[in-house]
Amino acid sequence: MSDPGASGPAESGQAPARPPLPAGSRVDVAAARAQLLAGARRRVAIYQPVLPEDTYGTPPELAELRRIGTSGRGAEIRLILHDPAGALRDDHRLVALAQRLPSVVLVRVPLEELDLAYASSYLLTDQGGYLFLPDARRPEGRASTADRAAQAPLLQHFNEVWERSARATAWQPLDL
Repeated sequence: MSDPGASGPAESGQAPARPPLPAGSRVDVAAARAQLLAGARRRVAIYQPVLPEDTYGTPPELAELRRIGTSGRGAEIRLILHDPAGALRDDHRLVALAQRLPSVVLVRVPLEELDLAYASSYLLTDQGGYLFLPDARRPEGRASTADRAAQAPLLQHFNEVWERSARATAWQPLDL
């Protein structure tokens, strides 16, 4: 996968990429996530090997995800998680949102060893924004609110892993 922070100026007449967002500390990464979610309209894609409590679980992040999920026709929140059962055991707040919006919040689990060994995480928005953390356990990475050239290899990777992954059944609501 190419380096998502290595895009040059747009030469094809497209608008130039926006300046990068700070993403060098836990506070920067949380702020970048919040800004990206606030800027998304109808779709986000999230690759998160492990889902820590403070990632996509804060009230502002959940409010933005709820807004995206209820934005109308075409709304879609796709997540690839290596351990969705762990997030369920830890009572992650995103699980409740996914159970309330099961047709919009779609969760998959990678099946192949190559995909399960992938240690990076990222957030992609329908506005060309991205947050990329080379090591999901460390709050150091790159982000931009609109840089489709840098987002493209991540989106391609996400779509390829999505196709090879299985639907996560652990988060399905129980109809009792």
